[in-house]
Amino acid sequence: MPADDQVPVFTYQTGVVVTPGQDEMLRQYASLFGNVERRLFADMQRGKNAHDLKSEYLARFGITARQYNALRIQLQGKIQSVRELLPLQIEDLKTKIKKAKKTIAKIAKKLRGTNTLHQKRRRLARLEHRLKQLEQDRKQGRIRICFGSKKLFRAQFYPEANGFKSHAAWKAAFTEARSNQFFVLGSKDETAGCQGCVALCEENGSYSLRVRLPHTATEKYVVVSGIRFAYGQEEFEEALACGRALSYRFLRDAEGWRVFVAMEASPKKRITDRRLGAIGIDINPDQLVLAEVDRFGNFKGGEHLACVTYGKSKAQAKAVIGAVVKLVIAEALRLSKPIILERLEFSKKKAALEGEGRRRARMLSSFAYHGIIQHLKAAAFRAGVQIIEVNPAYTSTIGAVNYAAQLGISVHQGAAIAIARRGLGLSERPAKRVVQLPTREVDHGTFQLPERNRGKHAWSFWAKVARSDSSGASSAGSVASSKNGKHACVFVWPDPVRHLNRAWCDPSTRIVSRAVRTRPCHKMPWVEERCRRRHRRI
Repeated sequence: MPADDQVPVFTYQTGVVVTPGQDEMLRQYASLFGNVERRLFADMQRGKNAHDLKSEYLARFGITARQYNALRIQLQGKIQSVRELLPLQIEDLKTKIKKAKKTIAKIAKKLRGTNTLHQKRRRLARLEHRLKQLEQDRKQGRIRICFGSKKLFRAQFYPEANGFKSHAAWKAAFTEARSNQFFVLGSKDETAGCQGCVALCEENGSYSLRVRLPHTATEKYVVVSGIRFAYGQEEFEEALACGRALSYRFLRDAEGWRVFVAMEASPKKRITDRRLGAIGIDINPDQLVLAEVDRFGNFKGGEHLACVTYGKSKAQAKAVIGAVVKLVIAEALRLSKPIILERLEFSKKKAALEGEGRRRARMLSSFAYHGIIQHLKAAAFRAGVQIIEVNPAYTSTIGAVNYAAQLGISVHQGAAIAIARRGLGLSERPAKRVVQLPTREVDHGTFQLPERNRGKHAWSFWAKVARSDSSGASSAGSVASSKNGKHACVFVWPDPVRHLNRAWCDPSTRIVSRAVRTRPCHKMPWVEERCRRRHRRI
């Protein structure tokens, strides 16, 4: 999604039915488009300017000026994407190499001479070779693009293992993948937003697309009828009526031809108001935790929404995320409150999975954080819900210390409260000197906090707290920090939620009513009494 001051672009798709003659004309168009794009890329890599090559390409390949502009813009977008990703890939490789070296050093002490150590060293050598190659590419300005995908290209070395009977079968599939689509660039100044693909309304309410073919084709146009979008039909018709630019992409896959249309979204009236409060969301690999606060930052209620993408296919994960996002947006519309999110970056965590446990590594690697964020922003824009992003620094620590045990809620929901309050610009000072914190490791302990220096920002205090216990409030510690003989103390108690009802923390079995889940701990005497009995037994 673009920045807040930019209008987002949405893409909708639908399948189309074509005759054998239309299929052949579209295939020839896609084949020519792919061929010209690859040749243009080769010329640009030799140092030639794409704008200076326009006249030559129009005469050489028999294409129109708009068709050349479409493939030039598409190719320049791919090149720009590779350039922007290159520094990120280098940083990820450095993180992986650093983590791999630490893992190898540990294994070398315990498992010297084993196959495990040998394989770890082989992987480290591959990472270092890849890093050296990328750094050379950045230094020389070299751009590497494999048209048809690297995965399919590498399948030629093991054709049978990849489902190909022979090298000739692989080559046919690879050639097909390099010439299976073409792009038609639109403009708001052109007929129906795109002169290369004009949408015409039919009597039955569907649309037909009149596609302009290259000069090398036997016909000037090919008309594809029966176009109707299952999702986005109203937006498509509105864009046509308002004269917005429409860009089309025709793609052929195993099921036939599909048409994608990209258009600028219609501006929506914002219906949420941060003066009413906010909804904070703590995004976790297995769930989304919501916390509603009023305009003063007081906790009003919340939900734990299961969002497990581990073990799911790409389409299944997308469906799971879409269902959860739908519930989140419905709640924001009901309360007329904006949504507060963290600006998190999980790429470094995913890059440093070397030596992690299998369960945690699989969970993090399957965590579709960016997919969740994109779905939330897109759905919020359509519904007129404001999205506010905040710095994620110390939200988990603040939630554990200030809200978790005091309100009888989970640490994740406490973090969601901290996120919501930060989005509203409210105080983040420690609520009390003595606070009960939930823990899973022990039943009772003390966690001593450093004294807060009121001359510094509150984050300097929370930084000391986070350093004192690297796992936040998830484990008990006894870390003392004094200044002038003074210190603040936090008592660590067992999480009453975990001991009394696992359904409280398990989003897949939420059998406790919302009123009970969101009820503050001091208003639940049965929780306090249970904790006292457990403490007396100790």
